Amino acid sequence: MTRESPPKRADGSYSNAWRNASKVILRPGIRMMMRLDWRGQEHIPADGATILAANHLSYMDIFAVSLFADSARRYPVFLAKSSLFTIPVLGTIITKLGQLPVYRGQTDAALVLREAEMVASNGACVIFYPEATVTRDPDKWPMVSKTGVARLALETGAPVIPIAHWGAERILPYGNFVPRLLPRKTVKIVAGPPVDLSEFADQPATSQVLRAMTAKIMKDVADLLGELRGETPPAEPYHPAVARRKLRQDLLALQDSTAAKDSTLLQESTLLQESTVSDGPEGSIKP
Repeated sequence: MTRESPPKRADGSYSNAWRNASKVILRPGIRMMMRLDWRGQEHIPADGATILAANHLSYMDIFAVSLFADSARRYPVFLAKSSLFTIPVLGTIITKLGQLPVYRGQTDAALVLREAEMVASNGACVIFYPEATVTRDPDKWPMVSKTGVARLALETGAPVIPIAHWGAERILPYGNFVPRLLPRKTVKIVAGPPVDLSEFADQPATSQVLRAMTAKIMKDVADLLGELRGETPPAEPYHPAVARRKLRQDLLALQDSTAAKDSTLLQESTLLQESTVSDGPEGSIKP
């Protein structure tokens, strides 16, 4: 069965010719950077608006997840910082590839509703990183996520396919700029069935609803990651702000404990000095 090309966006912001060229270049290029061990592409719909929700470990996982989507015959569309679209040459390329700008100055609702219209009208396959950045969890589990993915799903009705991957962080650890390409490392990827969000259908996009949807999506992602790692994910996702607050509290408690110990030692030292003076030769009574 021949798959039809995706419809061209009305604003002409992507080009099928550019997309085909990117496939020719990126398919072998990505495979040269990493080995790929993947499964679950059958869960990705063959067409229509689709959201792939993935964990984020490294900038290198963008390439792995892109090729994973491509192997399911879906062209990957990412959300990228709007500033990238103003860079000469690069901005032109990513625009012609149909990537989506993220306007940091706008509210989350305004951003996602704009992209929701594109997804619904063009049947795009959007790869969404709900965490919005590389995880800060010390053990590299998915951390607490933004609600944009839930809003996008609620507004469009597009299925959300959870995706987990493991191994890209060994190629390019967060904070590094030079990838470790040799020896070639294996990146494992798995997709699960669509997240069951039926309980939220036709509900208003309140913060409570969006948080509940996001939590359900990320639980499926974390469970898949647990399968890849052979470990059990934490019951609660890591929250950077909570972790920082706890660290400050622990440091204050340590300071208070240290100050209390110093005060006790000072008191003991003072008592010892006073005892030595009162029991010395000058004050003693001789028989």
